[in-house]
Amino acid sequence: MSLSRRSFLFGLGAAGTGLAAGKTASAATGKEFKGYPDSYGVLHDISRCVGCRECEKACNSVNELPAPEKPFTDKAVLDTKRRTAKDTFTVVNRFEPKGKKPHFAKIQCNHCQEPACASVCFVRAFKKSPQGPVVYNADLCVGCRYCMVACPFDVPAYEYDKAFTPRVRKCTLCAPRLAEGKLPGCVDVCPKEALVFGKRDELLAIAKERIKKNPGRYVNHVYGEKEMGGTSWLYLSDVPFDEVGMRTDLVSTPAPALTSGALGVVPMVVGLWPVFLTGMYGMTKRREKVAAQEQKAAVNVAVQETEAKAAAELETRLAKAEAEKKKALEKAEKEKDAAIAKALEEAAVEKTPPQEEEATMGDEPVKGEEE
Repeated sequence: MSLSRRSFLFGLGAAGTGLAAGKTASAATGKEFKGYPDSYGVLHDISRCVGCRECEKACNSVNELPAPEKPFTDKAVLDTKRRTAKDTFTVVNRFEPKGKKPHFAKIQCNHCQEPACASVCFVRAFKKSPQGPVVYNADLCVGCRYCMVACPFDVPAYEYDKAFTPRVRKCTLCAPRLAEGKLPGCVDVCPKEALVFGKRDELLAIAKERIKKNPGRYVNHVYGEKEMGGTSWLYLSDVPFDEVGMRTDLVSTPAPALTSGALGVVPMVVGLWPVFLTGMYGMTKRREKVAAQEQKAAVNVAVQETEAKAAAELETRLAKAEAEKKKALEKAEKEKDAAIAKALEEAAVEKTPPQEEEATMGDEPVKGEEE
């Protein structure tokens, strides 16, 4: 019989009593999980990614997620580093490695071989499937959100806006599509073959062969081969991984070995964890609010500076135009005066001969008088 949220929360009182008496209980996930040898995965060659965001679009479509505020063709979103969210299972970020052209890297759930989210989930809401995906059962989840803290890649997101039926959300490696014999949506649409799907062992062989054939191109490491015990999502890069947003401080020890005993005293976790998470959520929302206010203030300052610059430039252009207009008018006036003067002069010249002839005729003696 599955455990509902209501039944689980109803047992908090009994759990508190057990804690007061000093009794302990073993976590449901005390046994380590070793993964499946023939599981599938994806190889992401960062050197081939062009940041087209077609993978984001496909992920949004196949998972029937809400449309984003900005279209997937808008590359302006790459100006800000993003992370996955409850309605965004994968994102592509742009990085500027030193002395290199811009690089793009896709992030999503890495589907660990021995997932931290599964190792700390005491109700087994997360589990590693034989095909490779780390799948989630919302009917079992009690909303403790410990998976969010345990994940070394900061992937799981919580539906805080759903008060009665919240879920933990993340990439599923398109498990339903795999069951139908189809490729993951993101792999299926990648135009540059930056994403390759296949069995994990074969992907590792492909990655190492590329490194061997191109020793001067790739970093001599397949990210995800050993990190946290290995992941189903593997990465190749031609620049250091820390320059494209990848964590390079992770150990090769599987997550269960690090988290064993973390939930050894279930009543304590059950009783205190919601309080901690509430505080953490409040701090997160506060940081987001402050960041939004700072961004808004910065935008306002930039807008004011731009408007002031535009106004000054407009004023300069208007003054220049006015000066040119005045100069043109003065020139036209001078040309007009010159034209009038010339016309008067020409008119005077034309009238002069008749006057002289009339004067000459007046001096000649009249024929009758001479006689």
